[in-house]
Amino acid sequence: MKVSVIGAGNVGATCAEVMANRQIASQVVLLDIAEGLAEGKAMDIMQCAPNSKFDTVVKGSTNDYSTTANSDVVVITSGIPRKPGMTREELIGTNAGIVKSVIENTLKYSPNAIFVIVTNPLDTMALAALKISGLAKNRVIGMGGALDSSRFKYFLSQKLNKPILEIEGMVIGGHGDTTMLPLINLASYKGVPVTDLLTSEEQEEIIKSTMVGGATLTKYLGTSAWYGPGAAVANLVDSILYDRKKMIPCSVLLEGEYGHQDLFIGVPCIIGKNGLEEIVELKLNASEQEKFNSSVEAIKETNKELTNILG
Repeated sequence: MKVSVIGAGNVGATCAEVMANRQIASQVVLLDIAEGLAEGKAMDIMQCAPNSKFDTVVKGSTNDYSTTANSDVVVITSGIPRKPGMTREELIGTNAGIVKSVIENTLKYSPNAIFVIVTNPLDTMALAALKISGLAKNRVIGMGGALDSSRFKYFLSQKLNKPILEIEGMVIGGHGDTTMLPLINLASYKGVPVTDLLTSEEQEEIIKSTMVGGATLTKYLGTSAWYGPGAAVANLVDSILYDRKKMIPCSVLLEGEYGHQDLFIGVPCIIGKNGLEEIVELKLNASEQEKFNSSVEAIKETNKELTNILG
């Protein structure tokens, strides 16, 4: 099984390293436009193999898309962050152009690939990927909710002082500080609702910490996080390649689910060999549905810029 990761920055390289260490794919290709960057990072990862005991082959390439041929999954991390003075339209225009180039080039060599989108603004870029590619909706998946849910579980585990692997929790809605919706009412520790274990104040603190989780890391690191995002992508790819049917919150196209359509937003999904195999519709309470609706409206506003660009 083969996976190509387009963009050899921190997130892309970490994703490749996690997939190699877990032997998720037999071959991983890292591709970047920067001369030598992907080759260097691929070589560095491969030199871990004797000590980490994996036999996944990781190769790097500078803008040679023929190296991605016959990929089962293509992960797109390419893009630029919003810079001082840059308008939202400029950011979306630039990143949509990058996504367009990547998709057109990879589809030439891997016409059956499933695409995992990481480029921000994620929900809008996933929609762009679908529009540009003309693919069926099951083959374009945004990673956002998988990462946000991991952060939610982390903050729950810290507050509860319990093992993170024994905690269940998910985040739906948009992949943004003001648009995500941590579902505290559905979170649990070994089957026990966390709402029975935490005060209202503690619950609210966890929700707020989760929503600014990315911004908090950026403040500490001086740049966006990469370990968590890379691992989240690798876990999503694993569920696709091995048809694990995991329920993972992902940004996918709604066609009436949750009362909305024609946009990508984070919802619980069953992920298997066909990519998106099912959207799981949760019974949201009135407050949760209201917040979800607000998230939808915010994403629609961002998507308007995409419509101006792509038509």
